[in-house]
Amino acid sequence: MNRSRRTALSTGAAALTLALGVLVLAEPAYAGEQPGNAQGSNTEQSGGGDGNGIYAAAKIQYSGAVTKDGSTGNVTSSDVNWTPPPCWYAPYLGAKDFKKEMSKSIEDQKNTPGMGGTAGAAIGELERHYENGYGFPGAPGYEDYNVENDGKGMFWAGVENPNEPDLLKRSSCNDVPFWVDNGEAPPPQYEEAITPEILAALAYQHMQLPDTEVTLAPEANTKVNLPTWAWLDKAVFDEVQATAAINVPGFNIQATTTATPVSLKLEPGTEDAETYPASGECAINADGSIGEPYAKGKADQTPPCGIKYLRSSGDGTFNLQATITWEIAWTGTGGAGGDLPDGTFGNGQAVIVQEIQAVNR
Repeated sequence: MNRSRRTALSTGAAALTLALGVLVLAEPAYAGEQPGNAQGSNTEQSGGGDGNGIYAAAKIQYSGAVTKDGSTGNVTSSDVNWTPPPCWYAPYLGAKDFKKEMSKSIEDQKNTPGMGGTAGAAIGELERHYENGYGFPGAPGYEDYNVENDGKGMFWAGVENPNEPDLLKRSSCNDVPFWVDNGEAPPPQYEEAITPEILAALAYQHMQLPDTEVTLAPEANTKVNLPTWAWLDKAVFDEVQATAAINVPGFNIQATTTATPVSLKLEPGTEDAETYPASGECAINADGSIGEPYAKGKADQTPPCGIKYLRSSGDGTFNLQATITWEIAWTGTGGAGGDLPDGTFGNGQAVIVQEIQAVNR
């Protein structure tokens, strides 16, 4: 697309946004009361107000282990350079509905006092682009908003990721809406067009992993120099899935992101402690559990996963951090799939460490 033309049209889009917020849609919070975070729950993130009307086409449906309110989940990426998409292009409106909304917005802007200069010229370009078929290399225009093809495709528009803190990144998908025929891929210049891989990244962003509270023996109250065993049972420690999907006429894609636990890291909460193993990284066992439950007769053994505190916690406690590392992969429509950066999530547990007083006679 010619850079000057794209800039002009984007300026016009910004002007229209001031009126109705039609262009560069903000992906909003979940509408209405939603179920909890349990695996298999179904939540829906939809465009605009009550989730109906002109924005409804751009909605993304989330299900599985995801946050119930549309906020960022509790997974921390191990790759500091990886971030979810700040925005994307997605199906927006059919031709007749798009004409109704766009022509009204253009007319409102034209009648706004003081509208002139660059913004006014850009509004004029938008009008010619969608009404008169005024095009340019790489971006053909649309006569009468392409209504002759209504039902055969949709106009696509930019959608902001509300969980992206950087405003410039969030609003960077600012090209004006473009037409895509049903069953066809968006033009290649729109690299941010929604794909299963983008949906997988969004599912990752919204994923809610279970709390990590390890079982300890002795339980939450141990002694100085006494090995404390730590473990997680397979029954409470399994893979987690989150799915993101978009379903509109002529366009249906989805992706499922799966997090599989692979290791547990123990951080005692004080430098005066030793971990087992020395690295503090407890690997997952063949049966999916981590560590080994304590049983009678093991008091003199070294735990495969655990801690030994070397001093008392006094009148307070030590904050034991137990962090799980999860391998994360995804699969999606058309056999697509791959790996995403490992994720981590952990919890703190208060541990009392007492010193045993001995009297020598």
